[in-house]
Amino acid sequence: MKRILALTSAACLALSACGAAAAERSSQQVTAQKKPPPNIVFVLTDDLAMNLVPYMPNVQKMQQQGTTFSNYFVTDSLCCPSRTTTFTGRLPHNTGVFTNGGKDGGYQTFNARGNQNHTFATALQAAGYRTAMMGKYLNGYQPTDPVPPGWSEWDVAGNGYPEFNYSLNENGRVVKYGNKPKDYLTNVLSGKGQQFIGQSAKAGKPFVLEIATFAPHAPYTPAPQDKNKFPGLKAPRGPAFNEADMSDKPAWIKNHKRLTAKQITTIDTVFRKRAQAVQAVDRMIGNIQTALKNNGVDRDTYLVFSSDNGFHLGEHRLAQGKMTAYDTDIRVPLVVKGPGVAAGHQTSTLAQNTDLCPTFEDLAGVKVPAAVDGRSLAPFFKAGPAAKSRDGVLIEHHGPDHLAGDPDLQAAASGNPPSYEAVRTGHEVYVEYADGEREYYDLSRDPNELDNAVTRVPAARLKQLTALLHRLEKCSGKTCR
Repeated sequence: MKRILALTSAACLALSACGAAAAERSSQQVTAQKKPPPNIVFVLTDDLAMNLVPYMPNVQKMQQQGTTFSNYFVTDSLCCPSRTTTFTGRLPHNTGVFTNGGKDGGYQTFNARGNQNHTFATALQAAGYRTAMMGKYLNGYQPTDPVPPGWSEWDVAGNGYPEFNYSLNENGRVVKYGNKPKDYLTNVLSGKGQQFIGQSAKAGKPFVLEIATFAPHAPYTPAPQDKNKFPGLKAPRGPAFNEADMSDKPAWIKNHKRLTAKQITTIDTVFRKRAQAVQAVDRMIGNIQTALKNNGVDRDTYLVFSSDNGFHLGEHRLAQGKMTAYDTDIRVPLVVKGPGVAAGHQTSTLAQNTDLCPTFEDLAGVKVPAAVDGRSLAPFFKAGPAAKSRDGVLIEHHGPDHLAGDPDLQAAASGNPPSYEAVRTGHEVYVEYADGEREYYDLSRDPNELDNAVTRVPAARLKQLTALLHRLEKCSGKTCR
């Protein structure tokens, strides 16, 4: 009888232990299920090229703590089409926004095509997120215009390029700012961003915050405390700077004369002012991270840093500007840090700004709409095997730009290419211009794009690139990925 009782007691203890373990697993599963969705802070700069990152210590610290996408490209090296793609995850030929204004671009075309109703903001707000847009929205937007759908907090300027004497639409109310140091726009945006983080944390709701600076776009206005930094700083003098032989280039650029000493001095001044202007942006990134930590949400927040397009400064004999299919203009920084993101990791997978919208939706647990052309980059946040990289990314440009009043209107010396379509692979760029001219560069052999080898590329490879380009320029949704 004692033996039976002992066995019964042991069995009960075993069952009790199993029950406790099962209860613990169930509790852990419930906790995991109830874990709130992460927050997202997205810092988007204006015209910030790769060569400015060395002057941004907080961005470099982000690279040490997170993942850097070394092959990240924009769909067009121009503000409005690039930003439209970022908001919607769709290529210009699907958004209808190719330029900064007129019938094929700008804020008015963005709205006329219904893009404002299909952004990451509308998707995340519907999922319970607090959403905030601060700084620069789209070319043509004025502070007197209404707040678009999807945004819980709205603090957006029209002409904020000078950084002083601007107006913000603050949730439907137009507020004017002056020319005192406290009015410096990047600093104002930093303060508003920190305030939004505190409010969201207090409310206990997940949030997505986009702070889109006007810096370092022309007129390259630094914060008062930064205007004397980097004395004597000069623009980088890479192999493409003031290129020696342009005979292989297409007609729109091949007859550019070599840069004069005066032009080079201007280029150096522009680069120095741009390096000064990003100091406030970098401080803002540091202050935003401090606000996240002080409000106890730093471990639950993804911080994303990027630019709407690159910028050339002397390469291929071009004065300061953008809009080309060269890497100086289409390849920009993308750095991500946050929960589960590998520290000090660099991935060479092909990524594009079509991917930001679906990435934000994926992180928030929102189903990515079928019409989105990009894909989530979350699988590439970790080192090791990841999803297969795509074959190439598409760049689309309508030009030349002669739009009066366009802040991106460029003088002839800066370059103003005609319309083109281009495909960028992991190591090549192939361009077809509307006038029939073409360019091809094998970047593994010619990283500075000095030798247009379109007449020497093997016929089979040229056929593949042509087919890929023509497929992408007509793609939509899944077929673009």
